[in-house]
Amino acid sequence: MQRWRGYDAAPGGWGRSVVTIGVFDGVHQGHQATIGHAVARAGELGVTSVVVTFDPHPAEVVRPGSHPAVLTEPARKAELIEALGVDVLCVVPFTPEFSRLPAEEFAHDVLVEHLHAARVVVGDNFRFGHRAAGDVALLERLGRTFGFAVEGAPLVSAAGTVFSSTYIRSCVDAGDVMAAAVALGRPHRLEGVVVRGDQRGRELGFPTANLLCHRYAAIPADGIYAARLVRRGHREPLMAAVSVGTNPTFSGRERRVEAYVLDFAGDLYGERLALDFVAHLRGQVRYDSIEPLVAQIAEDVERTRLALG
Repeated sequence: MQRWRGYDAAPGGWGRSVVTIGVFDGVHQGHQATIGHAVARAGELGVTSVVVTFDPHPAEVVRPGSHPAVLTEPARKAELIEALGVDVLCVVPFTPEFSRLPAEEFAHDVLVEHLHAARVVVGDNFRFGHRAAGDVALLERLGRTFGFAVEGAPLVSAAGTVFSSTYIRSCVDAGDVMAAAVALGRPHRLEGVVVRGDQRGRELGFPTANLLCHRYAAIPADGIYAARLVRRGHREPLMAAVSVGTNPTFSGRERRVEAYVLDFAGDLYGERLALDFVAHLRGQVRYDSIEPLVAQIAEDVERTRLALG
């Protein structure tokens, strides 16, 4: 898959394309259906499939301070999109100037002049242009003017719930990682670098990897989780019992993500890891002494083994 930074990176005279556009945070089942439709249509037409996405998140530029929790970091999002068979990923820098581009100019400058779109595939709720003034109906009218067809991809839902990035964020925020996994089509992943913590886990007999995550990362609600830990360069994931929260037994204040890795005795400091959250085991509890806490952690480890076995 080719990766372009900005639509200006498109080479001149490179031919027609089928384009799909969106933030695609999470690359969830709805996104997969839309992107997959664009890839299939490009294959039928014998042209290039192009995914246009944005960095940073448009919300942060349009409404500073409103950046939503991020379900997939840029590198992970690119990997997931590539796995869908896309030919080109075009990441457009979302600047204040770009946000003011009228819908008509977006269609002409981006889709026609640079990407040579033969068809544009978007979700039924697609919006574009300054103040999100453009919708699918406007895009269809512009397509008739500029010479490209528009196909609306239906939204994906289950049991009456439409799968969207907003819905998945709410699931993760509530600690319902199983519902998030259904909408994503895979477990919710949290990535970060292992840094030194208070070493309390080691003192209790359960040394943990303290994960430093991206400032906007979608971190599950406080509690204990069963997760699979993925290391770069290692094919098999490890089992991990993960604590998210402030360590109330020790009057902690800083919210942390700490993973006790089952059946592992190595050193993870400085490594960049990923945690795939599989099940929520329980909420956080404050204990009056160390003994019941240690007993509970031992139970959490066994429940993790059962959940992941």
